[in-house]
Amino acid sequence: MARKYQGNIVDDQGKLNTFAVEPTVYVQENPRVGFTEYAEKFNGRAAMIGFASLLLLEIFTGHGVIGIFQ
Repeated sequence: MARKYQGNIVDDQGKLNTFAVEPTVYVQENPRVGFTEYAEKFNGRAAMIGFASLLLLEIFTGHGVIGIFQ
């Protein structure tokens, strides 16, 4: 007969079975992946920063992005 030992199972031969304990599952109330409000705001802000960076690059160098690499 198996007996419980501090969250683990000890079988009849005295071997400790640590696989018998189920892990604790944590569920987030607001997921941060997929089409969520957080992801959409983050993508929009990243796009605004990239667009502003390209404008500043063109203003300071006088060339577009492709013109710099030619």
